[in-house]
Amino acid sequence: MAEARGNMRVAVVGLGQMGGGIARNLDAQGLLCAAWDSAQGAFAAAGLSGRVARAAPDTLLDLADVVLFAVPTTAQVAAVLAGAQGAGQVIVDLTTSDPAHSRALAQDLSDRGLRLVDAAMTGGAAGADAGTLTLMLGGAEADIDRVRPVLQAIASRLFHLGPVGAGHAMKLVHNLILHSAFLATCEGLHLAERAGLDLDRAVEVLNAGNARSFVTEVRFPRDILSGTMNARSVVANLEKDLGLAQDMAAGLSARIPFGAMTRAVLAKALALGHGGTDFSHLFPLYEDIIDHMETST
Repeated sequence: MAEARGNMRVAVVGLGQMGGGIARNLDAQGLLCAAWDSAQGAFAAAGLSGRVARAAPDTLLDLADVVLFAVPTTAQVAAVLAGAQGAGQVIVDLTTSDPAHSRALAQDLSDRGLRLVDAAMTGGAAGADAGTLTLMLGGAEADIDRVRPVLQAIASRLFHLGPVGAGHAMKLVHNLILHSAFLATCEGLHLAERAGLDLDRAVEVLNAGNARSFVTEVRFPRDILSGTMNARSVVANLEKDLGLAQDMAAGLSARIPFGAMTRAVLAKALALGHGGTDFSHLFPLYEDIIDHMETST
């Protein structure tokens, strides 16, 4: 595998909200040689340069030294690489996944000449577009050093947290806190509204006090109170993340009652048909979701 950044050949699998921005940043820096997405039209919609090949999955390892996967979970990474034989290429798993699955996949890939780094992301689609993601990394130090120049093209902060699986474990902790904080903020601001308070002013006060967070500083002003209602992810993704966090907690005999309550609200939203809805709509939908939870108990 080429060590110098200028000689690295990189491929991206998954060109959705996150992968599209990642691929464009790699392309702009001359690193991207190939990309693939199972959705028809995704490659064309990504707006990549003419030097980037639309590669079939079974050709990726022939074309690239590093393959980044921006797909839903590690299961899709395993499916694309099923049976593939490598020669030291590094697979970068950017998904939100169960760390136990990451470790199992790393062992399987190692037996077939491939290395795995889990690189869970935060920063959202806006961060992917801007190349300012934060990545939570798990893997061998040597493997991370080899792909560091590639990761620096898509992220402004890299945190190496331990062996394979550590990045995914940290992402589940991160999203457990983030999604719970989002729903708590929805609940608090509905209470503020019922008390006759102006929502913009209420958020301004939160941001001047100790209740401030990314949710109050960015999510509500930019995506909700503005009327944009476009957080660029859907309710089903949040529910999936909380389910994975619950599974990890159960395997570690850890109790996460707030996480369980958050997942219950998200599960009810799915049951009401909102799985494919942008999650910014959880704020206007919040009281209706809670009403249905109360009437079903």
